[in-house]
Amino acid sequence: MTSPRRLKADVLHQLTSDGLVPVIRAESAAIALRIVEALVDGGIQTLEITMTVPDAMGAIGSVADRFGASVLLGAGTITSRAQAEGAIDAGAEFLVTPCVVPDVIAVAKERGVAVLPGAMTPTEVFTAWSLGGDIIKIFPASNVGGASYLKALKGPFPQIPLCPTGGVNLQTIGDFVRAGAVAVGVGGELLSRSAIDKGDFAQITTLARQYVAALEAARAYLL
Repeated sequence: MTSPRRLKADVLHQLTSDGLVPVIRAESAAIALRIVEALVDGGIQTLEITMTVPDAMGAIGSVADRFGASVLLGAGTITSRAQAEGAIDAGAEFLVTPCVVPDVIAVAKERGVAVLPGAMTPTEVFTAWSLGGDIIKIFPASNVGGASYLKALKGPFPQIPLCPTGGVNLQTIGDFVRAGAVAVGVGGELLSRSAIDKGDFAQITTLARQYVAALEAARAYLL
């Protein structure tokens, strides 16, 4: 078994420092690699490749080989111990689940890898944290109240780092940051399906720069 490139503490520091986690879903590993290139050109260094990508393990391995330590690479939609082990062996440095999956959290703890379990209700959030989740992904964030829901969760759980995913866009990112998000997951709002279908990866680079600027502006507001 391979070891992660970085210590978990360093991964978590970069993940929260970067603050943006693009959720990459693509029709092939080759397209996923093109998306990664476009995001990196736009100033984004933290990336999540989901298991819904055909040959996702191959895509993770290709990105890890191509970019090495210059990107922080995660694997998403992890729902089993086998997927967790395979993703880590392929080069993923953090794991993301769509819901609370105890087996995946257990693998992450065993391998010293950061894990962002998905949760929605207060019970799920606390369960994911108690099992050993490092940052809890609130999904689907926009469907349960958006930033106001995140702020409500921070009331009883000020000690739990939260990363909203689902409905985070250029208009809402500031609200999520002000509500207490340590990072945000961004999907189709950044990774435009029409741009990908047209092969217009320059548009994704442009959007990436806009998201980086929006996050910086939102964080500056808190200072």
